[in-house]
Amino acid sequence: MKTLLPPARASLIALLALSAPLAAQDTVPDPATVNAAINAPLPADQAAIKAHVMFLASDAMKGREAGSGEYDIAAQYVASRFYAAGLRPGGGAGGYLQAVPLVRYRTSGESRAALGGRTLVAGTDYVPLADPRRAKVSLDAPLVFAGYGVPDDLARLDVKGKIVALLPGAPHDLNAEQRAYLGSIDTKAEAAAARGAVAVIQLVTPGSERTTPFARVAERSARPRMTWAEADGSGHADAPIPVVATFSEAGAAKLFAGTRISWAALVKEAKRPVPRYAAQPLPARLTIDTASAFEAARSSNVIGVLPGSDAALAKEVVVLSAHLDHIGVTAPDARGDTINNGALDDAIGIASLIEEAKRFHERAPRRTVMFVAFTAEEKGLIGSDYFTAHLPATGTIVADVNLDMPILTYRFEDMVAFGGDRSTLGPVIGRALAGIGVTLSPDPMPGEAIFVRSDHFNFVRRGIPAVFLWPGPKGPGKAATDDFMNKHYHRPSDDLTQPILWDQAVRFVDANYRIAREIADADTRPLWNRGDYFAGLFDGPMAP
Repeated sequence: MKTLLPPARASLIALLALSAPLAAQDTVPDPATVNAAINAPLPADQAAIKAHVMFLASDAMKGREAGSGEYDIAAQYVASRFYAAGLRPGGGAGGYLQAVPLVRYRTSGESRAALGGRTLVAGTDYVPLADPRRAKVSLDAPLVFAGYGVPDDLARLDVKGKIVALLPGAPHDLNAEQRAYLGSIDTKAEAAAARGAVAVIQLVTPGSERTTPFARVAERSARPRMTWAEADGSGHADAPIPVVATFSEAGAAKLFAGTRISWAALVKEAKRPVPRYAAQPLPARLTIDTASAFEAARSSNVIGVLPGSDAALAKEVVVLSAHLDHIGVTAPDARGDTINNGALDDAIGIASLIEEAKRFHERAPRRTVMFVAFTAEEKGLIGSDYFTAHLPATGTIVADVNLDMPILTYRFEDMVAFGGDRSTLGPVIGRALAGIGVTLSPDPMPGEAIFVRSDHFNFVRRGIPAVFLWPGPKGPGKAATDDFMNKHYHRPSDDLTQPILWDQAVRFVDANYRIAREIADADTRPLWNRGDYFAGLFDGPMAP
């Protein structure tokens, strides 16, 4: 899953206390004891899931980073398991792998910028940002301030031919999911481009400085980023215009020098739920030059297909997905471990997908079911973005059910379907879970906007009803989730020393199979609920 919360240091003891999975100790267990516990015998159904995780989350896979040889080995493993489950190849050239061309891009060389002829200092007044589409960006254009850059703000002034300066985030009166989507700088750039803007710049405010200091923005801007490659080799970006720079508070104040509303007054007003600042032209022109360097890479999604048995409904496709990649090798942790194994994030999701595929051969589904293991989720949902932009010619996709980082260190009593309340998928999931004595709970952390933060959201952006499934917060669920997020998320300790309850992994597979089976066999395709915000935004099919 894309970054949620800043994790703290992890403990390892829970391995030896499966009956009390949240226990912790300060000492590292003896390796022989650890291996004995990891390799303890299990019933066949539990062992099958664990075997997948043992391979995918092994040190030999070096964290399955997209673009690495180890990821390619993991992809071949998943392809072999799809073959063994009886799935037909759904990738390219008659195989299971859908090639995903990638581009790494970063800032290159020196940047120059001036405001009305007055030189700005890179690293102090602003930080240049890499552009995935172009090696060089040279701009000399008037500036306009468009608030948060949401549609209402952009509608207030003429941005054609101008560089648009934007505040971070979105208005506070929107719900968290709308704020997360509309607050994305990529969403803002796309909207500004549609109105004729030539570029976008971001402005640091005191609030954003507290959460992400400008110094950290500068440090991050120097790191390579990744996207998928267009046919001409350039990097894909949703917006055709560049997000050219981030301005510090000091740099932003210079942009507003001489305006009728000072920068300080504007920042104060922006804190209101419905700010009443004036979207307005800024007095000086901005001249800025930036450069980007590129490196080609490659990876693949893994796709297996189970054709539907109903002559009419087989043209409709239900996608079941999980992401195969993780974050690779990083600096040593307190144990000296550098490999981020990604056992729960998301090897166990992939293992669940494989075992779910095997269950479908008990009886062929009416609709076609497609199983997809995505690459580069950790790089920004890139594999699923490429997939939804280059759909295989299998049929019309009518739903996606996504499995990302199920935390299976406790006996779950409920499940959460992020986005389930937005479409007819919600009642389907509720009925399926009732069959195994599990309830469906609402989103326990709506402020995190998880609905827009995993691979399923790229289906939503194509108007396709989609959900993201997690074990729920009831009973020990909240404590187990907090423990994982605070101690193991995106850490080397997300490995097989965690107290994974493999019988709960079997229950999780059973729950997901029941959900997917009902979707695949229903008389009618899933529909968005009437009036849903994202359905309207992306022109999805709505219930009458």
